[in-house]
This record gives sequence, C-alpha cells and structure tokens, in this order.
Amino acid sequence: MALLTALFAFLYHLPQVYKWLLKPYYIASLFMSVAFLLIRKTPGICEHLSTQREDGNSCDFDWREVEILMFLSAIVMMKNRRAITIEQHLGNIILFCKVANVILFFRLDIRLGLLYLTLCIVSLMTCKPPIYMGPEYIKYFSDKTIDDELEKDNRVTWIVEFFANWSPECQSFASVYADLSLKYNCAGLKFGKVDIGRYSEVAKKYRVSTSPLSKQLPSLVLFQGGKEIMRRPQVDKKGRAVSWAFTEENIIREFNLNELYQKSKKLGKTKGEKFERPKPEAETITAMDTESKKDK
Repeated sequence: MALLTALFAFLYHLPQVYKWLLKPYYIASLFMSVAFLLIRKTPGICEHLSTQREDGNSCDFDWREVEILMFLSAIVMMKNRRAITIEQHLGNIILFCKVANVILFFRLDIRLGLLYLTLCIVSLMTCKPPIYMGPEYIKYFSDKTIDDELEKDNRVTWIVEFFANWSPECQSFASVYADLSLKYNCAGLKFGKVDIGRYSEVAKKYRVSTSPLSKQLPSLVLFQGGKEIMRRPQVDKKGRAVSWAFTEENIIREFNLNELYQKSKKLGKTKGEKFERPKPEAETITAMDTESKKDK
C-alpha cells in the first residue's frame, strides 16, 4: 500500500518533476550523478579502465563497485524516510550519488578522482539550486525591519522562518512554508522570513546557529506582542537542536494553526477591514519582496 501511495504521488507530481529536471542545476547534477556509470559502460572508453573482475571485463562493475552502489542505495532509502518534499528526495539522491562517484573514481584512478572532485566543486559554485518563486503571502525581513514589524501591533501574531539560502533543508521547506502562508495568513496572523545567512546579527540575537553542521535551519518561531512564544526545532540546554520533521501536518499541529487562524482573523473584523485570503493561483508578494527574493 505504501508503494502504491508513493507511486501515485510521483505520477501526480510528474509534470512538476519534469519542470525541475529541465533546470540547469538538475541537468548538471544528473550528469554528475551518473558519471561513473557512463564511464564504466561507454564502449571505446571502458576498455581502457582497470578492473578487479576475474574475467577481466572492464566494461562491467566488479564486486567492490557493486558493494559500494548497494550501500549507496541503502543510505538513500534511509535518508529519504525523513524527506518531506520531492526536492528533498531528489537532493538526497543527488548528494549521495556524487559521494559514491567520488569514491568510485578515486578507487579507479586517482587522476579521475581529482578531476571529478574538481568538477563537483565548479558545479557547486556555478549551478545553484533553483529558489522557490511560486505564490506566497510572506513578508521578507532585513536586520533593520524585523524588530519594528514584530513590535508594531501587539494584536498581530507572527510566524517567522529563520533560513539560509545555502541550506538544502531551507530550500526544500520553501514551498511548504509558502503553502501554509496562503492557507493561514489573515489580519491577525502573518508569516515572515529572514535570511540569517545574510544578516548574521539577527541570527545572534534570536539564537539561531548558522553553522554548516547546525540542525537549526530552518527554524520557525512564533511571536506574539513581539515576544517569542515557541520555536521549532527546540534547542536543549547544551545548545543542540532536537530533531523535528518540518512537515505541513507537524507545523499545523504544533503551532495550533487552525485555532490560531480562527482567533486571528477576527482582528480584521474588529478593525472594520475586509480581508480576503490570497488565491493560490495569484502572485501575492509585493514588488519589494520580489526584488528581495531575486537578490537572494
């Protein structure tokens, strides 16, 4: 049943998958992921490669290469159990395929290993993962605006995402957070984001680690009256983030969004305002926010 569910989900999102795969980042990543397979199986090239096979066939995998690929498959399956979006699934597959390729190429020939590692570094520097640019109802903060907005109206509740553009987890979470903003934004409940990779002082003030090894990215913080009420993931006394899955269901339950939305939308009525929830098919971000996203 689980396999059928996954299959139907994949078929449902297939047009979106094709759209992603046609982007330069995924085209380059796909090539890098299958590089060793292409080298090992391409006639005219594979004949010149070394092999540990007893039959001397250098155009087929030897037992050690098969072992590495099987181990890679197991790691990807375990890692993808925690993935919540298609982007995360693809990101995990690409990451571990590249790691396996590095190992396989160095084992085959140190020169090929160095060449492949160099290509990976160049690809990482030149081909950035695509940034989510779909509809959302989110206010982007800077280091100069976040405090003023949070304290501007004590009746408004803010949910703020602290993120960094270099973090794959933050990139994967972008579409989930955007969907939540479209469903729950109202006069008394607003959604914001701040790039702490860009504004390090904000990261220090709100105690969110920007270390590459940090498990605090992304961090969601609920503010009421400018004061922090709760955050996910939680941080223990030793400053370590407690593991937490950023699924839409978890966020709705932990932040009690349904009840919070019902209470918060009354603010518009008391102020005599007519507030309409944004339509998913319409672009709801302001021109200033659009420029902010492009800069990032």
